[in-house]
Amino acid sequence: MKIAYAFRRCASYPYNGTGFPTNPADRQRFLKHAKEIGFDGIELPAMNLSDADVATLRSELEDAGMPCVAIRGGGGAAHPRVATANKQRMIDAAHFASKVGAGVLNSTVTTPPRDPNGKGTYRGESVSQGSSRLASAIDYERTASAVSEAATVAADLGVEISIEIHQNSIADNSWSALHLLELIDAPNVGVNPELGNIYWTYDIPEESCEDAIVALAPHANYWHCKSLYRVHIPDLETAIYVQVPLPDGEIDYRFAIAAMLEADYEGYLAIEGIRDGDQFHQDGRSVAYVKSVLSDLASTQLTVNS
Repeated sequence: MKIAYAFRRCASYPYNGTGFPTNPADRQRFLKHAKEIGFDGIELPAMNLSDADVATLRSELEDAGMPCVAIRGGGGAAHPRVATANKQRMIDAAHFASKVGAGVLNSTVTTPPRDPNGKGTYRGESVSQGSSRLASAIDYERTASAVSEAATVAADLGVEISIEIHQNSIADNSWSALHLLELIDAPNVGVNPELGNIYWTYDIPEESCEDAIVALAPHANYWHCKSLYRVHIPDLETAIYVQVPLPDGEIDYRFAIAAMLEADYEGYLAIEGIRDGDQFHQDGRSVAYVKSVLSDLASTQLTVNS
């Protein structure tokens, strides 16, 4: 199982930003750091670049030993106001993935909140707008139809689509993701079992991470990993979640990695990077932890087989 960098901060002095640097020198510093702490590839957002610029970017990434392994882009189709645009975004992202050499397009199926000022617009509340709890059958049918169309284009390009489990989405737990996957029924569409998103969607998680990963692992074709501390404030029907390196949070990734290996998962484990503080120190700890768990599990399996 290789480890990809789904970075959420891209600071490498003197560059101080979150987006992927446009300056080649800043990019090289960032990629060098990422490679040194143990990443095998990188996830990027879809970008509007010329073919020549994409070719240059691909060459830079591969020369740095950090090839692009996944692109994120797209969006939900349950709400008719955004359905057509989000479907096109997914198709455009599939084309970009093919050009930059990424085999996976990671997409959420989130939709705009019905009430932007109302409860459930953010994570950690007792309500989640756009959720599977509030979805109708037609929401799933519209979404499945749009993803199926994009999947046909992606298949011709040699790209797989991974539906990320996400808050404010009709695919926000194992049941809803598998239901959507069944409706899409395309061989190049799988699921991204993002346990952190299941954990922080509501103030009280509606599903254990262990149950979720066991259900989703056989259908996974990409995998985001982040971990969190949960501070529950029941009187306010709210929970505050603090992101931490993988070994320090409340999600048992030793269990999760074992479940994925048991399901013969061969894709990338993409560490979703820390958003604040020293990203290289904290994300490096996550990489080291994952590698130690993989080593431990391999040793255990060898002992059992012998």
